[in-house]
Amino acid sequence: MKSQEVQTELPDRKGIETLIAEMDGSMVPIVEVGNNSGEESEDLRKTRSVGWKEARLALVRDQRTIEPTFGVTMGTVDDAGDQLANCAITVGATTETEVHSVGDGAGWISDQVDRVFGSQGSYLIDFYHLCDYLSAAGEVISGKKGKKVWMEKQKEKMKNNQLSEVLNEMEPYLEKDSVKNEDAPVRACYRYITNHSEYMNYKGALTANLPIGSGEIESGHRYIIQERLKIPGAWWKIKNAKSMLALRVFRANDNWESYWADIDKKAA
Repeated sequence: MKSQEVQTELPDRKGIETLIAEMDGSMVPIVEVGNNSGEESEDLRKTRSVGWKEARLALVRDQRTIEPTFGVTMGTVDDAGDQLANCAITVGATTETEVHSVGDGAGWISDQVDRVFGSQGSYLIDFYHLCDYLSAAGEVISGKKGKKVWMEKQKEKMKNNQLSEVLNEMEPYLEKDSVKNEDAPVRACYRYITNHSEYMNYKGALTANLPIGSGEIESGHRYIIQERLKIPGAWWKIKNAKSMLALRVFRANDNWESYWADIDKKAA
């Protein structure tokens, strides 16, 4: 199906005050048939290669509503950022709108939020992604029995932006540099908080009644992308995958009926 025009320039007028924006990637199984020699093969199975390609899903909604608008691409990270901007404009973003974004620690997401929204955008590391790091560190520091109590204390501190206190709690337990990264959960957590501290203003988000988790986009991946494109045993040609993703997003955005009505009108 033909993709719609993507808008990326925010209108200069009064608009919605605050938007929620999320973005993430999901791997789609892709098959390619052919060879590099330019010669045709009678048995296409001999020239078939399979692999995975990332589909990047974006969503934006008005802070006052629960219905998001989605965008999707299998292109570059800039294409994904453009989809995020397009969703925001579709919902009602202008040069006066503040955009609150939540995502995991992937650098491309925060980079795109900064690129498309600039000073109007803010980015927050998904709190529950952070908790995975805290949980692994807590087991080393307090053991399996004491981990829950330790975790709750650190979570409360993080929600109050007391990052330095959490880091101080971990410092005596930091593994030596000689320990491999995969065997050093305390060090991993310490570095994660240190490297992403500018994206951990949880107190500010909670005070403004803004989400601190990216569960919406993760849910979107399940019912928009994975439910249809990750059927067991199914592999997709890239063109077909892109078309199916476009249709899935059209339906998720409640454009299904209008799309087919437009097709019927053109065919008449």
